[in-house]
Amino acid sequence: MIHPLADAGVGTPASFVAKSFTLDRVGGSEVLTISALGLYRAFINGKRVGNDLLTPGWTSYDARLSYQTYDVGDLLVPGENRIEIWLADGWLRSQMMWGKHPIFNTWGDKIAAIAELHAAPGVAEPLLVTDAGWESGELPVRKSGIYFGEVFDARVAPKVSAGTEALAFDTAVLVPHETTPVRELEPLAVAKSWTDAEGRTVYDFAQNAGGNVAITVNGAAGAKITIEHAEVLDQDGNFYNGNYRTADARIEYVLAGTGEEHYRPYFTFQGYRYVCVTIEGDAKLIDIVSVPISSVTEVKSGFTSGNALVNRLFLNTLWSQRANFIEVPTDCPQRDERLGWTGDAQVFAGTAAYLGEVQGFFHKWVRDLMVDQREDGAVPHVCPDPTRLDPTNYPGFYGSTGWGDAIWMVPWQLYLHYGDTAFLEEVLPSMVKWVDFVWSISDGPIVSPPREWGARGFSFGDWLQPKGPSAKPLPTMGDDAAATVYLHIAAKAVSDIARIVGKTDIADRMAGMAGEVKAAFAKEFVTPSGRLAYDDQTSYALAIVHDLIPVDKFEAAKRYFKNTIERAERRIGTGFIGTPALLPALIKIGEWGLASEVFLQEEVPGWLYQVKMGATTIWERWDAIQPDGSIYNPQMNSYNHYAYGAVCQWLLEGVAGFRPDETDPGFKTVVFEPVILPELAPVKAHHDSPAGLIRAEWTIEGEAVRYEIEVPAGSKGVLRLAEQYRDATLDGAAISAGTETALGAGTHVVTFNYTAPRREERQRSLVNANTP
Repeated sequence: MIHPLADAGVGTPASFVAKSFTLDRVGGSEVLTISALGLYRAFINGKRVGNDLLTPGWTSYDARLSYQTYDVGDLLVPGENRIEIWLADGWLRSQMMWGKHPIFNTWGDKIAAIAELHAAPGVAEPLLVTDAGWESGELPVRKSGIYFGEVFDARVAPKVSAGTEALAFDTAVLVPHETTPVRELEPLAVAKSWTDAEGRTVYDFAQNAGGNVAITVNGAAGAKITIEHAEVLDQDGNFYNGNYRTADARIEYVLAGTGEEHYRPYFTFQGYRYVCVTIEGDAKLIDIVSVPISSVTEVKSGFTSGNALVNRLFLNTLWSQRANFIEVPTDCPQRDERLGWTGDAQVFAGTAAYLGEVQGFFHKWVRDLMVDQREDGAVPHVCPDPTRLDPTNYPGFYGSTGWGDAIWMVPWQLYLHYGDTAFLEEVLPSMVKWVDFVWSISDGPIVSPPREWGARGFSFGDWLQPKGPSAKPLPTMGDDAAATVYLHIAAKAVSDIARIVGKTDIADRMAGMAGEVKAAFAKEFVTPSGRLAYDDQTSYALAIVHDLIPVDKFEAAKRYFKNTIERAERRIGTGFIGTPALLPALIKIGEWGLASEVFLQEEVPGWLYQVKMGATTIWERWDAIQPDGSIYNPQMNSYNHYAYGAVCQWLLEGVAGFRPDETDPGFKTVVFEPVILPELAPVKAHHDSPAGLIRAEWTIEGEAVRYEIEVPAGSKGVLRLAEQYRDATLDGAAISAGTETALGAGTHVVTFNYTAPRREERQRSLVNANTP
């Protein structure tokens, strides 16, 4: 691992390391294996090596550092060759964290590169290695940072000015790159542009994305193009990026004056829909496009319905995943955060596995999560965790229920979608440590987290749960109930996981723990009348979905649950952990019509409200933009947060009605169980699963439903029709609703009749819910 002596530290010009070398012959099978501390981009004989971005990627660098291997035979020539490796600060040492306490040099203060050139894969003796004999110098990249952006002076040519030094480095931390590399997606053209009051040109690409702009310019040497980024316009239609906080998110390009010049940033990315361009000096912007980037480059699922807002919601979720699945599953791609928040990832993991290929992506991230897990089993709030090596201003940045549960939820979703049993076994010890940690917070089945940030076991609860009008706020879930529910969910899930991998002693212990928590929850949080202690939507939704309500209290609890919906005027009353359970809970208690009303209502808080307000990605907050167009407090307001997009899992599994069978995962058996919501007709969905294409679509005319499904070749299906469906047939033959029917591979047509409850009946049901 060699450090360029031309480097002057974080925030200073980027550097390169280089070497000229001679080859007697070129066989065409040569490979370059390469990694770096910081970010790198390699060139051989002036030509770029590969087309991956932001390499070597982002991991917990002190324990795991990815390397890449590239075929480079076509870049080499017999005789004299030259390799140049450009290096920049990247996640290693540019700003991490936010506000008054940013962290610099998080995983090290020296950028460096390590590389070997081999004649062919598997050939032991290298043709070239990095060592202290290499040269170094400064680059035209004058400053770069993940949050900062990039300053590029095209007048500066890379020029050798110093040597290199070999660093003490343990090559045991090197691991092959485990996930799909970050790549460019199809560019987005400008949809609209205008000149603002300050004389700047604002460009609208009509889609919020994570990536960079690419520009073509000409003009005089020394002229400068400055590009600022924004997700939204303010209430008056002005360019606005106050929600970026301390992230400059700025690009500066200084022209070389050599004719037509092309530039796109090398070592950063931004989250934006709009850019604002300022030109200083004699320069002309010939072309500008937005270039999204992502580790998820293929779309694996689609969903359409008769409601255009719902269709756009699905696309918004896809775009939020793309923008936030750049090396790690981040919360947002724009402000001074862009961190791998565990709570967001755990609620979204199932949706993510439908929308894209994420097995390797999550393998990599969960292995970093295991590295960042504390000795007592606490899982960090974010991963890779910048606070682990420097907790000075962020003490106790770990240990929240609902967030740390990513340690088991993400591997569980990989098991369901890919049949990944080996990964369950790999992560199981960390899962057990997590469950034991949560139990230890209060030394028992009822978890009572402290309120203070940084205290051991602090919980985010149901983060960003709406509280309704300030004059008469709605109830919200208490941290103790949230933490206790999640202890039960985790213990039960880890018990099931342990049994799958043959660890029966662990399975039995976890099952016993889950049983204790369930009994304690009923005693502590379920009143004799069946009302839950906090009487809010999240409490009921989670308790119903996870069977935490005693049988003799269930009917009463259902009525109380419906009453929470009525009090909120049939709007959402759930936050991060409650929202994925809300609609499934309503479906489970038979309130299909009410689920449809809650989902389809277009006021705040609601999924479709943000779409109606022009969102092209998922917002962090239900009320990120007020109905009058005013912007919510910019201190925590992202317009590209995927968590609430987890509802797309319900659209595919519930409304379209297909899901993996957890007893035969990886879609070797596909369960088909549609929920017919006439307001959404017609519905079409597909998923390119690891087992092959799954398809489902339904239409309804009057009361007659036609449901067409496709089971992948080599798989089998199971059809489950609800009891309220009548006169059912499968491929023309009569079948009974309320039972299971086996399906072979191929296309099948199911018909049945369904009478949806009328709105008036649903409203009467809600009124009756007031009287338990």
